[in-house]
Amino acid sequence: MTTGGRDVIEAELKAHVRDPAVVRERLDRLAAGRDEVYRDTYFDTPGAHLEAGDRELRLRTVVGPDGTRSLLTYKEARVDEASGSKPEYETDVGDPEAVRAVLNGLGCIEAIAFVKHCRNYEFIAYRRQMLATLVRVPEIDGTYVELETQVVGREELRDALGDVRAVLAGLGIGEGDLTTELYTDAVRARRS
Repeated sequence: MTTGGRDVIEAELKAHVRDPAVVRERLDRLAAGRDEVYRDTYFDTPGAHLEAGDRELRLRTVVGPDGTRSLLTYKEARVDEASGSKPEYETDVGDPEAVRAVLNGLGCIEAIAFVKHCRNYEFIAYRRQMLATLVRVPEIDGTYVELETQVVGREELRDALGDVRAVLAGLGIGEGDLTTELYTDAVRARRS
């Protein structure tokens, strides 16, 4: 989901998927899936100040059936520790190499880069636009599901996360499957 504006929070939960075929079948009943490959590069200061402040700066190139597009995303620190939900600002990028040069020129360095294989599903549930993504990162064992919706302001976050939990339960994902581990941390651990 593309975000923008003030106080937009990505209300998101991420979970380990025990039976990817079953979850995929249930998602296929909700919406048509779209397979895409994400090439993610995270930037930080040489002293890792963004990561230390629980913030993220990411340049993503998405390759899918409709072509290739790139996005620049900035995520602020978590506003909900249990879910890891963060305010997010994202915009389309016409020339990712120019953005990379700008970030490098401003003193940012490439902190980590990796690939995600995703199957995305967009649908309405509980009167909210939802995005479910089945994720495989070749460097990490297992399959994950991310389910998100957007809210404006923190006062709506609790209800939105309740709706996200309800959709996950319908997919067979329980509270014990949830995780707040970041892909960046898992990839770094695997590489070390």
